[in-house]
Amino acid sequence: MNKKTVKDIDLKGKRVLMRVDFNVPMADGKVTDDKRIKAALPTIQYVLEQGASLLLMSHLGRPKSGSDPEFSLRAASETLASLLGRPVTMAPDCVGPEVEALARSLKPGDVVMLENTRFHKGEEKNDLDLARQMAALGDIYVDDAFGSAHRAHSSTEGVTRYLPAVSGFLMEQELEYLGRAVANPEHPYIAILGGAKISDKILVVETLAAKCDKLIIGGGMANTFLAAKGLNMQDSLVEAESLETARMLLAKLGDKLVLPVDAVIADKFDAEANTQIVDVDHIPAGWRMLDVGPKTIGVYKATLDGAKLIVWNGPVGVFEMPKFSEGTFALARMLAESKAVTVIGGGDSASAVKKAGVAKQMTHVSTGGGASLEFLEGKELPGVVALLDK
Repeated sequence: MNKKTVKDIDLKGKRVLMRVDFNVPMADGKVTDDKRIKAALPTIQYVLEQGASLLLMSHLGRPKSGSDPEFSLRAASETLASLLGRPVTMAPDCVGPEVEALARSLKPGDVVMLENTRFHKGEEKNDLDLARQMAALGDIYVDDAFGSAHRAHSSTEGVTRYLPAVSGFLMEQELEYLGRAVANPEHPYIAILGGAKISDKILVVETLAAKCDKLIIGGGMANTFLAAKGLNMQDSLVEAESLETARMLLAKLGDKLVLPVDAVIADKFDAEANTQIVDVDHIPAGWRMLDVGPKTIGVYKATLDGAKLIVWNGPVGVFEMPKFSEGTFALARMLAESKAVTVIGGGDSASAVKKAGVAKQMTHVSTGGGASLEFLEGKELPGVVALLDK
């Protein structure tokens, strides 16, 4: 990574303004999954060890208009305090005279959680006046929120125009592992793409296909590819508007694409549906494909055998329903047992490896679904571009 990190800058006695991704699931005013908060701890602890004070900022959810207690970061600040074993002061806002006075009063080792950046309409518009007010709180800006790096917002890109900006350890790790997939990957390199739609992933299919040795396609997007080959997918989800694109990709990529050969099909889209296993060219009328079948799992195993790098983005079936989860979970277990570097591209894939109980066996599980997808497409992320070069 050619960007400066917290280790490349003197933090002693400084006020550090740090963007984190504390957009965490909540229920009854409590954090129900603290994975994202834990992911930021190494950078937070390093900054404090260096004798700095720390102001943390994040968004949470999509508040409709202004301040809303339902979207307050107070619960996240309480979770962080218990994980850190030290007090975390909750600020009343993320900008303004009261917050500026609080920032000026900080001593080394103090930690403040600023309130939800999206309580200000200007945040998502990258309002530079708002960014300037945020920047007034600190001496140095640290970005450790990879999950928001694909958005040019006041707290991710705007603020870097007023403060020296470096990456945190989580951001550094994300760029290192995802960078392996797009820069100079080790071979054999196998990419796996799932999820529902081709239209969302055309760019990533083309970018990954140019780099990888084999591209496994599963999930709803596989239906569209199979339909483009002339198979009758019956009631399966097929993107009619993407059939031409799928035909073009099939012609261009040929046997580099690995498609399902059999399927777990259902008579309705329902967790309690009747199911059967058939070859993909034998789906009966009124039935739909909701998972890959055992023969396809065998094909995946043979394809992944001996890989040096595996990148996975998107499930290969409707894994939220137990009857249609085996393809995705079998894939997760294969990656866990592989000697390859395994990179999981956030979002549903991250949920899948966690549900399969193998997240810890992956080399890297990305914290950003949308950001990792855009990075794999080869797009420059505004929050990354804005950081100082080494």
